[in-house]
Amino acid sequence: MPFTASDLCKMVFAVILPPLGVFLERGCDSSFLLNILLTILGYIPGIVHALYIICKY
Repeated sequence: MPFTASDLCKMVFAVILPPLGVFLERGCDSSFLLNILLTILGYIPGIVHALYIICKY
């Protein structure tokens, strides 16, 4: 599956502020809330989860 320019922008946002990348991809759902929790617990887990969500959907 090729990545689009919007996916690239979401990935950049995911590295800078992980919940923003997830919010742009999925909206305000359980993935977003989980990503906020992971980002609070550790910045790296938040980034990994955000990139996973963006690549999966």
